[in-house]
Amino acid sequence: MAKKKCKCYSGIGGQAVLEGVMMKNQEKYAVAVRKPNGEIEVELENYQGILHGSKVKEIPFIRGIFNFVDSLVLGMKCLNYSASFYEDGEDEKPDKAADKVSGGRGEKLMTTLVTIFSIVLAVGIFIVLPYYLASFFQGFVRNASLMAIIEGAIRIAIFILYVWGISLMKDIRRLYRYHGAEHKCINCIEKGRPLTVHNVMRSSRLHRRCGTSFIFFVLFVSIVLFFFIRVENPVQRVVLRILLMPVVAGISYEIIRLAGRSENILVRIISAPGMLIQRMTTKEPDREMAEVAIAAVEAVFDWKKYLYENFGYEVDETWMDDSAEETAQTGQLFDDEQGDEVSEEK
Repeated sequence: MAKKKCKCYSGIGGQAVLEGVMMKNQEKYAVAVRKPNGEIEVELENYQGILHGSKVKEIPFIRGIFNFVDSLVLGMKCLNYSASFYEDGEDEKPDKAADKVSGGRGEKLMTTLVTIFSIVLAVGIFIVLPYYLASFFQGFVRNASLMAIIEGAIRIAIFILYVWGISLMKDIRRLYRYHGAEHKCINCIEKGRPLTVHNVMRSSRLHRRCGTSFIFFVLFVSIVLFFFIRVENPVQRVVLRILLMPVVAGISYEIIRLAGRSENILVRIISAPGMLIQRMTTKEPDREMAEVAIAAVEAVFDWKKYLYENFGYEVDETWMDDSAEETAQTGQLFDDEQGDEVSEEK
């Protein structure tokens, strides 16, 4: 059967974790981790999230707020799981200590506390700090509209510097490589290719539904909202910015949701800055990292059925293996999104 041309939304997403990848499809999620002995461990679970089954989570611009919170909670849970394979067993784990306080719910308590702390820290760095730094320009700039733009520019600059700064850390660079493997798997499937290591490695590491792009949309939307919504009192201005963040997150979610489903030229233009920042937050993985990402995908997603339904062909396992082995010997991989050749890391 001839292959149909299609750019289809798969519905799967994920994140990088310590020496692994988490993939989520509807309520199912899987965490695949490369253990210290080299084996791949896969944990498959369900995550229903807050307000499960409520119609509120289906309302546009409202659902993004709850999905954002769910992604933070689930992401922290998966990071803790992956870290458990590399912790020193002789030391008492924080969640075990919390078990004594919470009556056996230590992991949930620690995840909640860390999530709250992360949100507070993010608000301090990306909301309060830019406003404080922008206030130094008030003696030179009397135009309120220009001040709002300056504050937004500072906010974006801080975010880019933060991403660049943590990328200098060895562990973060490795995390970014697993982040690249996650994107490559999703792009491989949505381009209509069988999910093999070879096909994953030749796919793009950039994706428009990435969390990095979501954060950029949050920063951009906040500039627009704060430009039009103003108060004179400095304390009230800071409080208003914090209170509007759920609104900003809801709008940003709808934008990135559209970006993942549309090939419209306007959508591609507004997605371009986030895609550029992804060049810092994703790095080229090696083949072993791709294997881990594939294991996470296959635990929650029937990609063969997806290819048949959306691209019109069944995967021939024998042909797929022989083709991959033959073409892998060329030593070069083609990146569809960027249109250039990249060397495969050995």
